[in-house]
Amino acid sequence: MSDDLALNIHPKLPRRKDWRIGIAGAGFIVADCHLVAYRNAGFHPVAIASRKPETAKAVAARHQISTVHGTIDELLADSRIEVLDVAVPPDAQPELIRKAAKLGQGRLRGILAQKPLALSVKDAKDLVQCCTDAGIVLAVNQNMRFDQSVRAAKDLLNRGWLGEPVLATIDMRAVPHWMPWAEGQPSLSTFIMSIHHLDTFRYWLGTPDRVLASTRPDPRTKFHHTDGINLYILEYDNGARASSWDDVWAGPCKEGVAGDIGIRWRFEGTDGLMQGTIGWPKYPAKELSTIEFSTRRRPGMWFRPKWDAVWFPDAFVGTMAQLFVAIEDGTEPEIGGKDNVETIALCEAVFAAAKEHRVVTMREFL
Repeated sequence: MSDDLALNIHPKLPRRKDWRIGIAGAGFIVADCHLVAYRNAGFHPVAIASRKPETAKAVAARHQISTVHGTIDELLADSRIEVLDVAVPPDAQPELIRKAAKLGQGRLRGILAQKPLALSVKDAKDLVQCCTDAGIVLAVNQNMRFDQSVRAAKDLLNRGWLGEPVLATIDMRAVPHWMPWAEGQPSLSTFIMSIHHLDTFRYWLGTPDRVLASTRPDPRTKFHHTDGINLYILEYDNGARASSWDDVWAGPCKEGVAGDIGIRWRFEGTDGLMQGTIGWPKYPAKELSTIEFSTRRRPGMWFRPKWDAVWFPDAFVGTMAQLFVAIEDGTEPEIGGKDNVETIALCEAVFAAAKEHRVVTMREFL
């Protein structure tokens, strides 16, 4: 592939890699994604704590982390920590970040929050303000933005090779492994699964103007929830449209039917077409995400770039690196708290549009 067709799928890395990281949480996403990616990138976790100290000890031993604190409060008081990596359930995250901002003022340089940053725009805005007042840089772990095909698509859009955006779609037929903390949350799919796709549409197209949505429970998930299978359409005043089918049931594929599991996306513009797949449903198998594109600049040709990285765990280098870079450069992170407020607003809009059976405007939530 010629140099002008080589796509930028890699995150910008910091000049300094040994920022001292404290990890709040020791679940799957920390043990199998965050810490694997950080070690591969040469980042420097120095301490960890969890609600269950025995879990934190096991993860620390696996990843050679020197200090295990008995409580998260002890972790927050550790004066060595320069950057806090938060990986706790979404209903517990706001209180933890507020406490970290208070205790870390003048010492803590940055916080990487898990997505969703909060379960409401009000709380999300408050967290942004708390961190701003404390002089702490707040970034959000919207890690799908660092999936290789999603990032390749953004590069093509930045180059203008697709012309004016017309239609973007994501078709998800995959079964997430709902964590125990998902039960009892006010939202299931919207704030836990669909948030990835809603944020990706914002990454590609910006925040929409209007939202239509419909949802129903997932027949397989037994605990009470309303938003299981999500269908939504995003409207933009410039004419662009985006839509996703977030089917977390995917038919009776766990009950004896052969099934068809996968995530496919497509983006049509006036000057080009690109489409691809997302590999994470095959995890822990290393299934690469893909992209293929055709543009008027190379008439009649398809281009299919290749790479050897995957979303889980490689994308998690980017989410932490963007925070380090922002601290070093004195800039807003690529996925900063302020930006993520609009993703939370979009989640609220989808939830409201489905519940109230009406078209909602983003102005109502921002």
